[in-house]
Amino acid sequence: MQHVPLEEIAPDPTFRLRETGDVSDLAVAIGRLGQLTPVELRPLPRPDGEGRRFQVVSGFRRVEALRLLQRDRVLARVHPGLPDEDAWALALSGPAFGLPWSPADLDAVAAKVRTHVPWAGPALAAARRRAGEKGAASARAPASIAAPAPAAAPAPRPLPAVDPAAFTHGLAVRAYELNGEVAAAYESWGALPPEGRKLVLEQLRYLVAILPLLEKENR
Repeated sequence: MQHVPLEEIAPDPTFRLRETGDVSDLAVAIGRLGQLTPVELRPLPRPDGEGRRFQVVSGFRRVEALRLLQRDRVLARVHPGLPDEDAWALALSGPAFGLPWSPADLDAVAAKVRTHVPWAGPALAAARRRAGEKGAASARAPASIAAPAPAAAPAPRPLPAVDPAAFTHGLAVRAYELNGEVAAAYESWGALPPEGRKLVLEQLRYLVAILPLLEKENR
């Protein structure tokens, strides 16, 4: 984990899976809380052969948000010698294994934190609008590619089988990312909002409680 000057990051979109879009909300969050999640970089040689520059593997939006804030460096995990295959696995870990939040989920979160974290309201409202737009886009899918409507209510179907190898790999990647985020938060822990620190500690206590059970099953 290290701070990397933004000017040392190459404008290379190889691992960018979507357009960065509007990062103003993210910039507001980083400006208030600091950069809690490091970006993933790997070193690349400069074109002139002098010094080093870095290629973004994951975290393009965070980089753009920091530039919007006119910051001069980014907190990053630098992966020396990271091969292309592993870099692609790291870049795909978010969209492949992350679960999207539904509008109902976001409404429940907003209701829960309304009196504790008033400043979170606009960010959650914006996230809900984005989730609603995605749902509306799915509802407007052309009939030619939509599944035909059943004549009668279908019987409940079992959940699709989960590939154990893919699941454990994704879980390991997310745990690795969490470790980095907690380490980054430690550096400015006292400056974070008290209610936010409380929520983080509640989740970490749960992990501490479940760890002995996982270790027992691994014997």
